[in-house]
Amino acid sequence: MAAEPRSAFPDRPQFSGFMRPCRVEGEASNLEVLGQIPKEIDGVFYRVMPDPQLPPFIEDDPWFNGDGNISAFRIHEGRVSFQQRYVRTEKFVREREAQRALLGKYRNKFTDAVEFKIRTTANTNIVHFNGQLLALKEDAPPYALDPLTLETKGLYDFDGQLPSLTFTAHPKFDPKTGEMVCFGYEARGDGTPDVCYYSITPDGKFAETVWLVAPVVAMIHDFAVTENWVVFPIIPQVCDLERMKQGGEHWQWSPETPMYLGVLPRRGAKSTDVKWFRYTNSFPGHTANAYEDQNGNLRIDLGLSDKNAFFWWPDAQGNAPEPSSIRSQLVRFTINPLSANLALNEPQVLQADNSEFYRIDDRFAMAPYRHTFFDMMDPTRGTEFPRIAPNLGGGYPLYNCLAHFDNLTGETEVYFPGTTHMVQEPVFIPRSGGSSVEGDGYVLVLVNNYANMSSELHLVDTKDFTRAQAKILLPVRLRHGLHGSWVEGKDLQQSAAA
Repeated sequence: MAAEPRSAFPDRPQFSGFMRPCRVEGEASNLEVLGQIPKEIDGVFYRVMPDPQLPPFIEDDPWFNGDGNISAFRIHEGRVSFQQRYVRTEKFVREREAQRALLGKYRNKFTDAVEFKIRTTANTNIVHFNGQLLALKEDAPPYALDPLTLETKGLYDFDGQLPSLTFTAHPKFDPKTGEMVCFGYEARGDGTPDVCYYSITPDGKFAETVWLVAPVVAMIHDFAVTENWVVFPIIPQVCDLERMKQGGEHWQWSPETPMYLGVLPRRGAKSTDVKWFRYTNSFPGHTANAYEDQNGNLRIDLGLSDKNAFFWWPDAQGNAPEPSSIRSQLVRFTINPLSANLALNEPQVLQADNSEFYRIDDRFAMAPYRHTFFDMMDPTRGTEFPRIAPNLGGGYPLYNCLAHFDNLTGETEVYFPGTTHMVQEPVFIPRSGGSSVEGDGYVLVLVNNYANMSSELHLVDTKDFTRAQAKILLPVRLRHGLHGSWVEGKDLQQSAAA
């Protein structure tokens, strides 16, 4: 353990400007609203950001190695309240007691100041399932939180059923069955090639468990699910345990490694049923949706870049792309899951702009769908980059627009929040009152305002996508986060009653 803990955050972009850690817990009611929030909207937008409570002892610690800090925006009768609370992970509690950082490099236990039983930060996603609010990071089991108070209940292993040491940050929810479909990679521990697939019934019982061996020990951040299949995209960021033991990084870009899509039957599968389809070295990002067409082929829609999007983890020679050169496009892979030919054809580019953080109307998950909402960077929109550059901070992707892509017409609508603003990941809120029309509702997005260094929530009606229906002004600045979810008020009431 170093003799002197840091008393200030490192002078690095990921800890400066808008990315200065917030380190705030608290609540506020009746947030300022510009415009009008429809009274039919009733629910909570949960999101999580990596937010270190203490300065790290790793000088160039990546921004997403911070403690999970959960925000809850409760919307009811046109009013918004705000609540924020850290997840009480083992790391968080022990570091608060020690009053210093104890965790070392990102996902490298060999660099820690102490030994942790579970070293996760629970900082990547927050979902609601079977009455529990689950804070997720893909290196450990979830932490369960109270959906109303955000108090941490503890590590959650589904009453002892969880077979894997890890749990995805991107579970998928079947709108027809209510199942939560999940997996863990490095499922037997750091550096292991094991992938564990499992599905969980709405009442929390494990229905499927299949152990797989991946062709390479590498990152599987997101995945895709159809009615009858699951698909695992392998990112060519590879892990080497010996490198970690020597104090190196968990991940290293491998330009020689293909991008794999592992395809497995969703139900009744054996480990030998998986097929690892191959594509040229590239970076698969987040998935939008996946489904089966009339011929039984899989359509998998996701973000794809031909460069290493996680440029802070370069290759073995230290090579990494210049961040502004990285582009991700929404593409579609079409796969015959019964094919013996494992070489993937070129994907179809659905939307050619630089985009990521895709969200859909979740009622149409795992089925043919029409509408996708996402973050987009369009430098022609008039963003005042010279003005806001000193305030940006660093380490996270910049997107200055919210976009709506129509799969049927091929048209893209854009909401541009302002010349000094960037957007975070959106969520879709279905219009209440019985509307079952796909994409009919609202998109809610957290917006960074660099002119006054504040955070705002912007609400956009999908029937009038190019302008904000309402803007909610926050009393605190929230650094860039990762993922979140919308939970309807009726679902939370059912959880409370249970």
